[in-house]
Amino acid sequence: MSKNKKVSLSQVAKAAGVSKMTASRVLRKEGGYSETTRAKVMAQIDALGYLPNRLATVFAGDQSSTFIGVSIPDLGNEVFAQVLEGIDRKLGTFGYQSVLGLTQHTLAEEEKWIRTVLSWQPAGLILTGRYHSQRAVEMLRNAGIPVVEIWDLNSSPLDVSVGINHFDCGFDMGRYLTSLGYRTIGYVGTSHDTANAATDRLNGFCKAVEGGGGEVVKQLCLHDTATYYPGFYGTEHLLAATGNIECIYYQNDAMAYGGLKYCDAKGLAVPTDIGIAGWGDLPIASVMNRRMTSCHVSHLKLGQRAAEMMMARLTGEPAPDCVDIGFRLIPGSTVRNAGG
Repeated sequence: MSKNKKVSLSQVAKAAGVSKMTASRVLRKEGGYSETTRAKVMAQIDALGYLPNRLATVFAGDQSSTFIGVSIPDLGNEVFAQVLEGIDRKLGTFGYQSVLGLTQHTLAEEEKWIRTVLSWQPAGLILTGRYHSQRAVEMLRNAGIPVVEIWDLNSSPLDVSVGINHFDCGFDMGRYLTSLGYRTIGYVGTSHDTANAATDRLNGFCKAVEGGGGEVVKQLCLHDTATYYPGFYGTEHLLAATGNIECIYYQNDAMAYGGLKYCDAKGLAVPTDIGIAGWGDLPIASVMNRRMTSCHVSHLKLGQRAAEMMMARLTGEPAPDCVDIGFRLIPGSTVRNAGG
């Protein structure tokens, strides 16, 4: 048995010298009591540490929910952690709380989480990605609550979309690298079994490289997380399989920095011997001795805008269905003839 004992509303009422019904009315701000009575009840709530069951109150239909369900693929990716921070900060200023769900990059996990969180009657949902299972879409349409899809911009969202065009991100990088004279290029990323933003970036990149007279001669998609070490050993495998690669494009900056460390370890000069480009412009770039060639996206801003669009939907304020937060190509020092 736990040593911790939950304080009940009956205990609060007894300590304040009022009935349980009166204490309940004070908590629900229903009126019918004096200011003196309200002060007594609130004083005992503070003194006893009573925590009202807000979820039960919502189920009873006595007040609107202040919960916003937020799904992200995982917390290990620094990018999604920044997006979540932006969402949570902004929602907090409006008196709302995030209820987090981790989907592990699978539609099945997202569907299971959606089913669960909808049973808690949230005020709205913020979902990472534009792709959902058919059953999940049905549940979302029947829920009658605002839904904000984030990350990859969707011109035909379920309700609201906030993000960037990942195809254009990849296309701009491919066009930039071929403009510098790179013709044989490799790619290192993670498995794209589920249609996602990384797939869109790679598709845009390949199209631009081909249009610029180059070729993506090898694509290595690992069954691993898109972090530093997979970038390190992924670079090793890529170069072992294909020896004529002039430049490597990575799924994100974390993998690109892993690739950079591999090149350093093997005595490959970057960018003289090989060029390296990533995506995301992670904060670590500000303390590295070489600026990664990348695409900058304000992930914190993305989260904040998503929360703002959610609040606009909840309050009935006019707001666009699609919000493109944009991106900016960073010509770092890890490719030739680029700015430092």
